[in-house]
Parts: sequence; C-alpha cells; structure tokens
Amino acid sequence: MAAGPTTRRRQLGANLRRLRKQKGLSLEEAGELVGLSKATVSRYETKEGSIKWAFVDALCRAYGASDEERSHLVDLAKNARTEGWWQSYLEAIPSRMNLLLTLENESVREDHFSTVYVPGLLQTRRYAEALHRTDLAALPEEQLQTNLDVRMKRQEILSRPDPMELRVVLDESVVRRAGPPDARREQLAHLIDCARQPNIDLRILPFDEGHLSSAMSTFLILVGADPSLDVVYQESLTVSLYLEKDAEVEQYRRAFADLQQRALEPDASMTMLDKLRREL
Repeated sequence: MAAGPTTRRRQLGANLRRLRKQKGLSLEEAGELVGLSKATVSRYETKEGSIKWAFVDALCRAYGASDEERSHLVDLAKNARTEGWWQSYLEAIPSRMNLLLTLENESVREDHFSTVYVPGLLQTRRYAEALHRTDLAALPEEQLQTNLDVRMKRQEILSRPDPMELRVVLDESVVRRAGPPDARREQLAHLIDCARQPNIDLRILPFDEGHLSSAMSTFLILVGADPSLDVVYQESLTVSLYLEKDAEVEQYRRAFADLQQRALEPDASMTMLDKLRREL
C-alpha cells in the first residue's frame, strides 16, 4: 500500500530530524545554513503546518544527503497534502476525527481492543444510531444522519481492493450489551459475518479471564507499512489522544498481543456470538 499524505509527512519529518542529528547540527544552526528560523526547521521535523519542497531540498543539501535520499524526501514534500473521501464531510464531523480518519486510511492494519462498544468499523447503522441517540450531547437530526453516513462510508476500508487488516479483541461485556435489544440481534449477526472475512480477526475476551492490567481501557493501534510510524489512539468523552513514541507504542503492542492470547480463538468467539444471538 502506498504511503498516504499524513504518513508521508511523518516520514519526511523523521528523516529530516535524523539527517540533521547525523550532521551534528542544532535546529538554529541548520536554519542559518538555509535561511530558515529555528522554529521553521523544528516545524518541518515535527510534522506540523505546511511545507515547501524547495526548503526541504536545501536542508537535504546542507545535511549532505545523497542525491537519491534528497530526491525521495523532496518527493515526500511535494505530495504531503491531506486529501481523503471525508474532506467533504469536515463541517459535520468532529475536528478530532480528521486525523484519525487520515491515519486509518493510510494504515495496513488496525489492532483494536474495546471494553465498552463495538468498534466503529464493525457497527451496523442501527447500532451506531442507538449510540448517538443515547449521547448526552444530542445532535440535530440532519447532522446525526450525516455522522452515520460517515461511519458507514468509513467501513469501506475493509472491503476496498487492498483491504486493511483488522484485528479486534472485544471484552465480553461489549457483546453482551451490544446496544438496545432491537438492534442487538442484528449487530451480533453482523459481527459473525465480519469475523468470516479473511482480513478480520475477531476475538472475545471472556469474563473468566479475570482482571488484566492491559485491559484497563479501550485503545487501537494504527499500523503502517513502516513500524516506526505506528500510532496508538485513545479517546475519552472530550479528548482524543495520539501516542507515537516508540516506547509507548511498544507497550501497547505487547498489551494487545497479551489480550489476543488470552481471548477466545476466532472460531470459539463466533460460537459465543451465535449463542448470544440465538438467545435473543
């Protein structure tokens, strides 16, 4: 899968920072060599704001990058513009969702652990609508329906020609709750159908596993073709948190691997889902 705009921007920043440090230059010294401020050089490295490819070219020359590497980084700079199917919905969706949708669209895999609700990528429209209608911050009907349209459109990432791989561990409480009764049976049936897809690994973490230190909260790991660019995403009622430091991401990788090992195997998980569906 080709790198998307946000991934390209992150790759560019990481490589410019690496080249500068290899040259033994401070941010201020690097800026003086090419006529940029310390703040601008820092912004180029920290993936914030717009960039100009000519300055990237100048920095690469100042750092002594090879012609091949300079050409590669200039190409990243020229193509580091964010475009995506959700751009036409930006007025209707929370601003904090923009980065998540961008990173998700550029990921090759998503590892998701949930303790509260079915992940958005696996929700039925009725289940998603039920969640929205129980939200304390009720939305106008038109905006609610637009949000649901975005949620359903987002799921196409799992069925596109190069589908993203999805690995999910759901706490048993999620599938036992699974929304109001009228939407629950449909949602459980949908989870079974999703679990049959070759790019989806769905597992249930049963109650009898007891307390797990890694199961304290919902999180997802957005996995890119380059592991150094993986991102952990967590969301609360009002805040979205993105973690990208290597040590932080690695801790969540280990936590997810532990949860997968403790969860029921996919076939056993589907059996549980079907049993719950039949009981309704």
